Amino acid sequence: MMSGNALRDLNTLPASERKNDSSSKGNFTKTCNGNTIENVEELQKKNPSVCINGGETVNAGVEVANSEVEYIESENLGDLEDVNTCLEKLLPGLESKDWVLVVETLNNVRRLSIFHREAMHSMLGDLIPLVVKSLKNPRSAVCKTAIMTSADIFSAYNDDLIEFLDPLLVQLLLKSSQDKRFVCEAAERALEVMTTSVFPMSLLPKLQPYLKNRNQRIRAKASMCFSRSVPRLGVEGIQEYGIDKLIQVAASQLSDQLPESREAARTLLLELQTVYEKSNGLSTTIPEQPEMNSWEHFCQSKLSPLSAQAVLRVTNIAREGLVIGS
Repeated sequence: MMSGNALRDLNTLPASERKNDSSSKGNFTKTCNGNTIENVEELQKKNPSVCINGGETVNAGVEVANSEVEYIESENLGDLEDVNTCLEKLLPGLESKDWVLVVETLNNVRRLSIFHREAMHSMLGDLIPLVVKSLKNPRSAVCKTAIMTSADIFSAYNDDLIEFLDPLLVQLLLKSSQDKRFVCEAAERALEVMTTSVFPMSLLPKLQPYLKNRNQRIRAKASMCFSRSVPRLGVEGIQEYGIDKLIQVAASQLSDQLPESREAARTLLLELQTVYEKSNGLSTTIPEQPEMNSWEHFCQSKLSPLSAQAVLRVTNIAREGLVIGS
């Protein structure tokens, strides 16, 4: 079940970044050319860790115009020299009011996830709420680094995250649905990593409530995740989960307002049709009534007439296209 806080978070998208956050000095290992944080975030959208090169002390309440940032991809992150000291400083660093220290600590979480997975495993219960706190941070450097941290955590811990997943999922859906493109794209990448890292039998029930969220952009992102995750179940997994449940989910998304939701539903329906026909071909049929095992009959038996008609229109068009193309 989603928490009350999670549901409240979904009701509104986060406000745009505030311009007067408190700032402090930071020295990171990587530098980039003299651009402001906002400019570099736009220029470095394709790179993912934040490195800030700021040797000057800045008074609280003054925007840091001369600090530079660089987002580094996970594969370019280096290992830590002192793992034990880093582990001791993780939670205090993430709780700090110094945003530069928070960013540095988030990057260390990423390094620990990549190079020292087992060492940080026991801290996940305390760590995830602080990563979520950073995801909510109005400062873009903190927020985007937290998004990339989420992706690395998904890659490292897979199903071990399932009990902590709800608050992460809420924030990533929100961030992937906002207008700030470089944040949105980072969140979409993190969601993609989630769908390939977390076992779908555990993930799908977590995603399903968001398919009915009143925010249409949240619904669309959740639909895309759902559609990507289902094929990872395989034929037997889809049958175990319930192909009748899945077809009802897909049918409900066909009439959604956003094209992303509808396209995700179409993709899912074609997958379900393929699985159904494969499994049906292996089952005992009734020669006198072969139509009883047909995809059309299955849709009509599980859906309302209007929904069945919409589903069959999608799958028949796809089938006709394959015949014409062959």
